[in-house]
Amino acid sequence: MKQTTNEKLSIYNGIASTISTNTVNGFIPLFAIGVLGATNQQMGLITSLPSIIGMLALVPGAMWLNRVGSKRNFAALSTFATRFLFMLIFFIPFLPIENPVWLLVILIALVNFPGALSGLSWQSMIGDMIPEKRRGDFFSSRNRITTIVAMIMTFLTGFFIQQFDRENAFPYQILLAFGFIFAIIEVYFLFKHKEKRREKPAVVESNIKKPTLKVYKHKPYLYFICCALFFNFAAQMGWSIFSIYHVREAEATALWFSLFSVTNQIAQIISIKWWARHADKYGNTMMLVIVSAGMATAPILTVLSTNLVYITAINFWIGLFVSGMNLLLFNQLLNASPEKDRTNYIANYNFLLSFIGFFAPQFGVFLLNQFGMFSAMSITSVVRFMAGILFLVVAITFEKRSLKLLPKSI
Repeated sequence: MKQTTNEKLSIYNGIASTISTNTVNGFIPLFAIGVLGATNQQMGLITSLPSIIGMLALVPGAMWLNRVGSKRNFAALSTFATRFLFMLIFFIPFLPIENPVWLLVILIALVNFPGALSGLSWQSMIGDMIPEKRRGDFFSSRNRITTIVAMIMTFLTGFFIQQFDRENAFPYQILLAFGFIFAIIEVYFLFKHKEKRREKPAVVESNIKKPTLKVYKHKPYLYFICCALFFNFAAQMGWSIFSIYHVREAEATALWFSLFSVTNQIAQIISIKWWARHADKYGNTMMLVIVSAGMATAPILTVLSTNLVYITAINFWIGLFVSGMNLLLFNQLLNASPEKDRTNYIANYNFLLSFIGFFAPQFGVFLLNQFGMFSAMSITSVVRFMAGILFLVVAITFEKRSLKLLPKSI
């Protein structure tokens, strides 16, 4: 009975969380540039700073979590702190400060500290509550529901913001308040979960450790980490540039931003099974070659036109490869990490990935400031294509498997 109750509560919690986070999150670039007048540098920081702050939270977070009596309470309180900090963006337009966008940069960064604790504690809590044999079916159902809710909310909020002037902060403030109401509902359903309280919290050594040379002695992991970090750098260096292009060059409105997001999500949903099926047939690394090639086309195709219908179609095209990127990188990480002490290998990867998440967007903004939009996008495409070549070299040289013919179409 407890299991069924927790699954229902988790779905309700997921719906409330999705509504809370999707009311404004996807429109932060529009708010930052259109309302507050953010510069390219500030947009880069909004994208990159959260990675470092989230990384700094993981080590103390793991230690705290191992010592608390209730993972549920820890998850609920850290989630509330995350949503509360984000809601403070509501007050920025009222403040009599010369450059309010810096306050936005700071708040977006700080949100990721309790946000990382929230994610870590929720994963640990739900892992204890949902039996391993149920996780596949349960999480696929939960993710499908929350994805549908996310698409609906993204479209509706984009349509709402569209009714106001581009420089008007009022619609964002309304949505921030609306999102915080659902954040309270989200926390309420977290507290309603049934858990077996630990009378004596176990003192467990944290799995979140700094990178050590020991993990790199395992060659499959070493090859993977070199490819994956380079690929993530190539992918993430374009994040800020895309947002700036959509707002400044294409002059996309909130409604168009919502359409970009919805079409991207639809593409991910319809393509995920294709990637899984072909990864089983040809291997994760070989399929990552295709993902890298597809991701390489995105920047150069985007910059060819400012037509918003065209950009919407490009976002659908990008989504086809984003789903493959998320699935294949995680699967290959598990394959490349030895079963013994696997959590430490994964933690090392995430630790290094946080640095990539900070430096890559900053490098992209540097290219934009130095060479202009078209050159920055072109360089991003080239670097992403190089990541594909690196995956191909690893697949041919190091994996020692016979190469089969790749599928004729994707």
